[in-house]
Parts: sequence; structure tokens; C-alpha cells
Amino acid sequence: MTDTSPHARALAALTGLATGDALGMPAQTLPRETIRARYGRIADFAAPFEGHPVSHGLEAAQVTDDTEQALLLARRLIADPEGFDDRGWAQDLLDWEAEIRAKGLSDLLGPSSRRAIDALLAGASPEETGKGGTTNGAAMRIAPVGIMTPPDPALICRNVARTCRVTHNTGEAIAAASAVAMAVSCGVAGMSFEEALDPALAAARLGQTMGGATGEPDMAGRIAAALDLAEAGREDALVAGIGTSVASRESVACAFGLLRLAGDDLWQALLAAANIGDDTDTIGAIAGAIGGATGGTLPEAAVARVRAANDLPLEEIAGGLLALRARAEVQA
Repeated sequence: MTDTSPHARALAALTGLATGDALGMPAQTLPRETIRARYGRIADFAAPFEGHPVSHGLEAAQVTDDTEQALLLARRLIADPEGFDDRGWAQDLLDWEAEIRAKGLSDLLGPSSRRAIDALLAGASPEETGKGGTTNGAAMRIAPVGIMTPPDPALICRNVARTCRVTHNTGEAIAAASAVAMAVSCGVAGMSFEEALDPALAAARLGQTMGGATGEPDMAGRIAAALDLAEAGREDALVAGIGTSVASRESVACAFGLLRLAGDDLWQALLAAANIGDDTDTIGAIAGAIGGATGGTLPEAAVARVRAANDLPLEEIAGGLLALRARAEVQA
């Protein structure tokens, strides 16, 4: 019997995030046609080809910025449960990027985060720096907020918005990240993917009101549209109608669609993400976090490979986040 305890679901969310990220790593930024030409169909972990524009230097089953920044955010949340230090978080991201550069790797801060942090360092207010951020950087690393927060829409969206403020303070990004965080939170509470959808869409609608008007005005509608296309079993239509770019309106909605398209088979959802083109690692990471939290399972051998290829303190992080969740439930 599948373990539905909060700890098992929280750990599965983090494991799914890392697995989807690692599967999508060799294909990230590449068009679907290039993925097919370089790899055929990705059916397992693969090393990036020599000279890959972003993933060169990584090995098969290694994770990227999606997993690393999610764990970075989790550590900040665990260390500072009573507040959220915007400048401290910006420094966390800069320190992380410096470490990546020192390793000779190119998977650096995304465009929204980079612009916002530069503005913050130049003296801009944290309330202003993220007002152009519509990309998926917030959603890709938001799973820890879902693990630490009970599935209350107001609480989820408030916690999401505070972590988005510096880099992604827009309705599109906050709505997208709120949908992901709520789906993860519902999963940790024992719900299935389908049971988590209505709360996730409600969180997206509330989150939409918490950021600037830049970008997509109806993120919940985009997710609903992706789910409808997936209901018809149309992956090509999902790609054509929703898209797979770094924009939250595309990649986050696409991740929800792929989960419905794959039904109960999380591994197939993550393989689809790896082959779908463009922001494959982030789509896989988001789908993996939601799918893991909501009861999807992965092959033991695949999980073992990700664990062997990366130093990921997932049990420790899951435990720390669940302690914050327990505190929030007591205070509710």
C-alpha cells in the first residue's frame, strides 16, 4: 500500500521535483526537433551532448537550478520561520550562482531573478524589483512552501507572495506559484492530483490579485485550458495551444496538463516533459513536485540514480518543512 503520511508525501514531492529536473536536464532550452535529432526519444536519464548551451559539464541524472534553488529556498524558510528577509534571499541566490560559476557550469539565474537582484543591489525597493518577473523561476522552487503550509488559500498565497516579492512580484508569477504550492500542500494532506485541482485553481485566482498586472491576467484559466487539452489526450495540442517556454503562463500550465495526460503514471509524465521541448527541466520539476506530493510513484531504480548522482538532503529538508507545517496547523 502506498504511504500517504505527510512525511512520505513531502519526501515524494522533493524526490519527484529532482527526478523531473534531472530527466529534463539534457534537453533544456532545445526545440523538440533538436531533442529528437540529438537523443531520439529520452526514455531514461541521459548526459547532455558535448557543447550543450546550458547543461554542458553535468552528468546523467544530475539536477539543475530548479532543484538547487528549491532546496535553497527551503533552507531559508526553515532558518527564518517568522519572517522572510528579502535581501538575505537575494544574497542566497547570488552566492548560489557564484558557486555554479566556480564549477564552470552555465545553469545560472533566470532572467527575472537576475534583473530583480541587480535592481535590488542598485538600491531599488524589494516591493518594486520583482514587478517585471513573469517567468517560472518562482514556481519551479515553490514546492517547499506547499510542504510547509496547510492547504488554506489565504495562507498559501501569502507565503508564496512573500517569497516571490523580490524576483517575481507579478500576478502571473504569483498565481502560477500559488497553484503549484497549493497542489503540493493538498498532496501532503493526502489528496490525489484530481482532488487538488480545484484548490489549486482557487489559489491561482487569489494569487493573481497579489502581484502587479504585468503578464498573463488569468493564470487559472491557462491551467484550466491545459487540463482540458490533456483531457482530450492531445499532447501536440498542449504544446501548440499552451507552449513550453520559461513564461509561467506556458510552462506551469503545461506541467499540470502533462500530469492529467499521464493519468496515474508519474514516470510517463516526467518522460513527456523531458521530450516536450524548451524548458524541459522546469516543466519536469514542477510536474514531479505536484505528482509526487499527490501520490504518484516513480521507479525505485530511477530514484536511486538521482540520489547517487546528487548530494540532496531531502529527508532533512522534508522534516524541517513539516515541522513548520505542524506549527502553522496549531496556530490556525
